[in-house]
Amino acid sequence: MTEMNIPRKEYPRPQFERADWMNLNGEWNFKFDRENQGEKEKWFKESNFDKKIIVPFTYETKASGIGEEVFCPNVWYQKSVTIPSEYEKKKLILHFQAADYITKLWVNGTFVGERKGGQIAFSFKITDYLDEKNELNIVVKIEDSQSCFQPRGKQRWLDDSYECWYVQTTGIWQTVWLEFLNEAHVQAVKITPDIDTESVEFAYEVSGNIDPSLVLKTTITFKGELIKAFELTVNRSNQTIKTNIASEFHHWRVVHWSPQAPNLYDVEFTLYQNDEVIDSVKSYFGMRKVSIENGNVLLNNIPLYQKLILDQGYWEESHLTPPSEAAIIEDIDRTMEMGFNGVRKHMKVEDQRFLYWADKKGLLVWSEMAATYEFSDEAVQNFTEEWIEVVKQHYNHPSIITWTPFNESWGVKNIYTNLKQQKFTEGIYHLTKAIDSMRPVIVNDGWEHTVSDIISLHDYVELGDEFLERYTDKEKVVHNDLAFNNFKHAMAQGYKYNGQPIIISEYGGIAFNSEKGWGYGNQVKSEEEFLHRYESITQAIKSTPYISGFCYTQITDVQQEVNGLLKENRVAKVDLNKIRAINDK
Repeated sequence: MTEMNIPRKEYPRPQFERADWMNLNGEWNFKFDRENQGEKEKWFKESNFDKKIIVPFTYETKASGIGEEVFCPNVWYQKSVTIPSEYEKKKLILHFQAADYITKLWVNGTFVGERKGGQIAFSFKITDYLDEKNELNIVVKIEDSQSCFQPRGKQRWLDDSYECWYVQTTGIWQTVWLEFLNEAHVQAVKITPDIDTESVEFAYEVSGNIDPSLVLKTTITFKGELIKAFELTVNRSNQTIKTNIASEFHHWRVVHWSPQAPNLYDVEFTLYQNDEVIDSVKSYFGMRKVSIENGNVLLNNIPLYQKLILDQGYWEESHLTPPSEAAIIEDIDRTMEMGFNGVRKHMKVEDQRFLYWADKKGLLVWSEMAATYEFSDEAVQNFTEEWIEVVKQHYNHPSIITWTPFNESWGVKNIYTNLKQQKFTEGIYHLTKAIDSMRPVIVNDGWEHTVSDIISLHDYVELGDEFLERYTDKEKVVHNDLAFNNFKHAMAQGYKYNGQPIIISEYGGIAFNSEKGWGYGNQVKSEEEFLHRYESITQAIKSTPYISGFCYTQITDVQQEVNGLLKENRVAKVDLNKIRAINDK
């Protein structure tokens, strides 16, 4: 496979970009290990893998070149890589943007380590495993399971798909790449905007030998114009600086990020040692504020009416992996063309290139975690460890305006009355706030909320008249006098409504009866019938004064679930201009 044909060849981590890297996507050797004999038989020292696979697509997908949907709990990958001579004295970091679920790594026959978690990016330091010929024999074993204690989102845990659970994702499903670093380098920078003080805070983490000769320069620009540059002497691994960025270049002095004007400041971090550049990282940030006041969500201190669409991020040929950057951009453009200003990313932590384009184009994002489906100490630990990493890794994206760790009591099915499950969601809420105090956190999306900054409700009532009858009396809704969706209630027992914003975060799900599969409620026969029902229920939500937003289910069909505005191949089912006209009313 030539470099031109490598899938997903763009830089995988645009919020923290370096020039020196190598994309390892493309053809790898592959082998199923159904009996889990590979480690015992030392497959990490062999090269006789019997299949080829196209990374970063999982074996279950057609894009991988295999297309085998039968679950296999252990799969192996192998690839030989030669390191260019200009990097032979650099530190080698092997990055996985995501692999599901436990990743074990061997390099040149030696075990390097393992990482757990299907939704997060992770890396291994592999410098010490490079041989004298600058070659790497990279062997990866991925262990997956059908356990309901494992965060799995919409992946089925049975052998066959059913209802709204789809073919599983096993193995590498996002980009694999190498990065080349000096001993001392910038490990991470947490960027926190503050529009009220016209300032931004940078929390720096520098790795390697901390030396008085290290100086870190930060340069902030907007559309090529210098806004501010400053330096700090690196005297410890973690340092924080808050700096004012008001400038006379614009009449507002500071430009804000919003869907209408997704302004981004560029920033470059340059690490010097004795006046020599030893690391350079490009990033960006948006000056925006998300807050809650008087039952409304505010963006930049202005009430925000959210018109979202549910987006599960599946593609026909590649499942959870976006097949290309163009496909990402197409989905975002279609969403905005239909008059939606955001997406609720459902049961999936999305590719960082998606979040980059959401930042660039001004698409609002609710970021949601993949659910477990049973409650236990193991599930609590698995979920918590991975969720904390999700929040840390995606913190800098201005497009993310809401964290949504739980959905519809999945994994906490007895939360309505069970104290342990209630306390678990409280703990996740407060842990999230400890890392990110700036964004709202929803616990638990759909119903049976414990502590939550927004009360979000799911209701698939078909027509507006019934919706208005049900939701006219706000007090009945928020104080559990109203039951909906099979007798669910807004609040869990022991918790009270405290004036939070209310959003209908799932509704609609309309399907045509000409399609094989299912949608919510009665299926429709024509575009005219579809649009009548869409307008009826959407206008009812919009006309309810205490509701501050909605999320329609959903943008595309997903396998057997055929309630998308677009088919799985992104062909529109109805005139999307008419959808926009309804959304814009």
